[in-house]
Amino acid sequence: MATESAPAQTGTAPTKTQKRPGMAGKSVRDMILSLLAVMAAGFVIYYFVPHSGGDGVHPVQYQAALDSAERAAPYQVLAPTGLPSGWNATAVEYDGADPQNAEWTLGFIDPAKQYVAVRQSNGPAAAFLADATTNGVKQTATSTVDGQVWSHYQGDRYRALVLQTDKVTTVVTGTESFAGLEKFAATLK
Repeated sequence: MATESAPAQTGTAPTKTQKRPGMAGKSVRDMILSLLAVMAAGFVIYYFVPHSGGDGVHPVQYQAALDSAERAAPYQVLAPTGLPSGWNATAVEYDGADPQNAEWTLGFIDPAKQYVAVRQSNGPAAAFLADATTNGVKQTATSTVDGQVWSHYQGDRYRALVLQTDKVTTVVTGTESFAGLEKFAATLK
């Protein structure tokens, strides 16, 4: 019985791939349909999923931090009393790691959506003032609040009232007018 063997192939000839008629049109159409499906899903998510709404203000509770700071601070910690409704505390911090440079911050958004904060430190006044007033420049004007004379500082974004004593530097700062800062300073106890 004789068998025939096929000649050995040393290489294969390149074959030309033929596209099926009409495939190019289907590919473009499929891509457009996919894009429309993704856009429709985005539309549904954007318009029908509830958004948080509101004004972006996230109020914080500050009474516990205030109580703790009052016990630990080497100076009288100030906080507003009797603020009318519409004021929301948004920042509170006491850093007493260094008793010679203890810092207190309590910030609010007022009913007019302006930021107002009280900041205090018993550390070096120059460095604290540069930070608390955002590199504000001391002005010639002053304000008298409850018999105490506060200096005016004007920064790029914030205004500030500054009261310096032997023990502590107190800054009332914010985007509010100087008159608004004075009203806030009058509530500090």
